[in-house]
Amino acid sequence: MAEGSEPHPDPTRRPHLGMHAGELDGKWYAKYWSPVMAPLPEHIKEAIGLGPQAPPLCLSPDNAGTLSDVGYQELENGYSLFDDGSMHVATLTCMPRVSPAMVDWWFWWHATEAQRYKLWYPRAHLYAEWSAGATDQSAPYRDRYIGGTSFVDEYVGSALGKLAVRFVHPGRLGFTDDSLDPDAATAICATVGLSRVPLDWGHLVHHVRRVKGGAEIRSRFWMGGKYVAPRAGASLTGELETVAEGLRHLGDGHARAMVVHCSQEMNHLAAFLPDIFDEFRRSE
Repeated sequence: MAEGSEPHPDPTRRPHLGMHAGELDGKWYAKYWSPVMAPLPEHIKEAIGLGPQAPPLCLSPDNAGTLSDVGYQELENGYSLFDDGSMHVATLTCMPRVSPAMVDWWFWWHATEAQRYKLWYPRAHLYAEWSAGATDQSAPYRDRYIGGTSFVDEYVGSALGKLAVRFVHPGRLGFTDDSLDPDAATAICATVGLSRVPLDWGHLVHHVRRVKGGAEIRSRFWMGGKYVAPRAGASLTGELETVAEGLRHLGDGHARAMVVHCSQEMNHLAAFLPDIFDEFRRSE
């Protein structure tokens, strides 16, 4: 997909939560479907209980590349709300036996079928459709999703979002190639917009680095407020301006729901990613 072009999801899609009878028939990965999810980690419960944190503690998108630095930042778990209506969300997830390369593989592999997307978060993911990205199946995993768009339908809390997640090169957010050796680290970077209308409303980074026994993924989201912008030459007039205004002030409830959503989906992924990746590699 060319920069600035307007992707189009399938308008006939009929997403549903969970798996219907027969939906996984013939899928080699069917055994990895598990609707039973682990409890929310204690450090996430504590972060939510603290409420919104002081904005100066938050990482800005302009400094996202500092996630490659050694150590941790002041806000690794929790959220903050800004005067312009935007929010910042941060979560850290430990992923035993996982490598950065496995996460790069997942962000390419999961997006091509709704059933694969549902494996990730059975309680919230409904649908996924892939547009563009690399077609060369021999390319490095990271190169297979950069430049592509994943159209997804998912719940964040009780709110249903129909989203377009456009993956960009990590260099766009300040990461250097030297800091992202696939054996040691990766950074999945994307612009998040709506799939049905040409409107973006945020950015995300999932920075993954090796630690003893596996990896940890440090996720960051910047949503709403000043991040709401028209896409593909659209103008903020009429109905589009009305939609934009609704996204500019997301509020405390949405921020809390984002913390929970990200933590639950990444912890659930960590439970099966090493095994599904190994099985995929053996079949290549």
